Amino acid sequence: MDKTRRVLLKLSGEALAGPRKTGFDEETVKKVASQVKASVDQGVQVGIVIGGGNFWRGRQSDAIDRPKADQIGMLATIMNCIYVSEIFRTAGMKTEIFTPFVCGAMTKLFSKDEANEAFRQGKVVFFAGGTGHPYFSTDTGIVLRAIEMEADIILLAKAIDGVYDSDPAVNPDARKYDTISIQEVVDKRLAVIDLTASIMCLENHMPLAVFGLNEENSITNAMNGTITGTIVTA
Repeated sequence: MDKTRRVLLKLSGEALAGPRKTGFDEETVKKVASQVKASVDQGVQVGIVIGGGNFWRGRQSDAIDRPKADQIGMLATIMNCIYVSEIFRTAGMKTEIFTPFVCGAMTKLFSKDEANEAFRQGKVVFFAGGTGHPYFSTDTGIVLRAIEMEADIILLAKAIDGVYDSDPAVNPDARKYDTISIQEVVDKRLAVIDLTASIMCLENHMPLAVFGLNEENSITNAMNGTITGTIVTA
């Protein structure tokens, strides 16, 4: 894969929690920051979406309405972006956080023009709060923003190191794909991103790369075009 100019990076909340499994693990986030900075210093424009799984995973109780549960998840992603943004600033980067709804003075209301201006200023741009609507995951959120912002590729930094034909945690003979098309992902219902997000990638020709967050320099390598996991073509 060629070196890219603008990427959107998806980080899982659980991965940022490190061995704690909940909340934040500062050392893990600092390692992410150092890798992102190396790419920003080389001129790569980086947008980031973070899941909220270190605080909230979907509808955890039947006593809570699905839209309300999703709203809690949106707020979890905002907390994550504020925290990670501050660690990035400590590492010497400039940042901006956008949300699809007004969130006091903590974030800016999303505007494509303002986000593009932040990229031009060399800032790492955080897209928090998902799409702002229930029933849509952060997978859909990152694909939406990647299409809007005309990103070259979406990078998915996961606990798993690529796309497999079955769950490697269950099937020791699961086979990892080096390359697979988004059409195959949809047809085989592979759990790369959710189906809504997959269809959006298919219709808008947005490629993905999936790799292990915990591998040495995996983010830096991915942003420089070296994918050790799986490339999902569109």
